[in-house]
Amino acid sequence: MDLLGWLVPWEFSPVLVASFLVAIVLFVRGQRVHRVTLARQILFWSGMVLLYLSLHTRLDYYAERMFFIHRAQHLVLHHLGPLLVMAAFPGSVMRAGLPLAWRVRLRDFLLTMPGRVLQRVLTHPVLVPLLFVALVLVWLIPSVQFYSMLDWRLYRLMNWSVVISGFMYWNLILDRRPSPPAAMSPGGRVLSPVLTMAPQMVAGAVIAFTETDIYPLFELCGRAVAMTAQMDQTIGGLTMWIPAALVEVIGLLVALGTLMRLSGKGRLRKADRKGRPGSRAPGASRPAT
Repeated sequence: MDLLGWLVPWEFSPVLVASFLVAIVLFVRGQRVHRVTLARQILFWSGMVLLYLSLHTRLDYYAERMFFIHRAQHLVLHHLGPLLVMAAFPGSVMRAGLPLAWRVRLRDFLLTMPGRVLQRVLTHPVLVPLLFVALVLVWLIPSVQFYSMLDWRLYRLMNWSVVISGFMYWNLILDRRPSPPAAMSPGGRVLSPVLTMAPQMVAGAVIAFTETDIYPLFELCGRAVAMTAQMDQTIGGLTMWIPAALVEVIGLLVALGTLMRLSGKGRLRKADRKGRPGSRAPGASRPAT
């Protein structure tokens, strides 16, 4: 099969194509307002390309018929792709790409109670990491995996859920600001990847070393590559165990760099202050008048 044949979607999704087009247009328009460094542009486009190739090409056919390819696909969808995109800090750029009227409406909505609740949920320092882990482990339950691979609606829900949770999680971890205004403290951003990678590594190790076929669905559907079920399962477990953990280590190192930078600038104490930025720390003397 030639290269163009590989790029043809296995199952065409107009919603997915529209989502990518909207994100691309907003980012390109936003670059006219905000200066975006070459490094950030490379991160954004690399992440977008990886996400598209994993979701909307012939690779999807093999992900439905090989467990280890399925795990490699989710490594990109859940870890690597969202990490690269969010490392480009595209939020302000894409917001600037909105038409002025839409920006005003978005600003006004975020000032309302529903808007504040939505922001709180999407950036909750406990809920978001829990979802990040749960949406990996839940889809790996054999009975859940069985039905999600057979029902195209559940299959798309599975893929979309891991992508969205990935964006939410890396948005927290890669935040370079002190807390507040950041939702998670700098120290929490360093600790969180350790806590989230541990259960995923354990699950990957269990899958890799289990000698029985946990996911017979791939045998029933017919494996796309000549490989035993045991080998397929072992490689899939190792993919979840090692490469996924390495991606989280990268996020941890970025968060550690942010912690050290804020500490060097003496900005960590702001995380312990209550009230508005600029308010006096407890016990601080009042400025002389």
